[in-house]
Amino acid sequence: MTQAADVPEVLFVCVHNAGRSQMAAALLDHHAAGRVRVRSAGSAPADEINPAVRAVMAELGLDLSKEFPKPLTGEAVQAADVVITMGCGDVCPVFPGKRYLDWQLDDPAGQPIESVRPIRDEIDARVRALLAELLPADA
Repeated sequence: MTQAADVPEVLFVCVHNAGRSQMAAALLDHHAAGRVRVRSAGSAPADEINPAVRAVMAELGLDLSKEFPKPLTGEAVQAADVVITMGCGDVCPVFPGKRYLDWQLDDPAGQPIESVRPIRDEIDARVRALLAELLPADA
């Protein structure tokens, strides 16, 4: 089954693809329920997803155990309609016609779960707002 051409694609990017971008991708994928293609990547991917990030996402019933940090590619950027960098100064390839956003967010790396929850909640609020823009209620 091929996906409809009008389904928006969003790419979340941070340096390690082990925290913020993984949370954003999981939350958007969850809330969009198949109505948006979601990817995440990092310019210098870590070996694994931050354990505190896995824990705070599990609190919401979102399992990141099968996810892993992925490298950023020009192809991923080119395929996306919206590219969101996560406040980490990433240099992404820039292609005409793409929408680029930079979300300034605290880095969960090395933070205890109590400090990662507010980051997750801020990302969730931003993801919900983005979804409302991408898929108006009548769509």
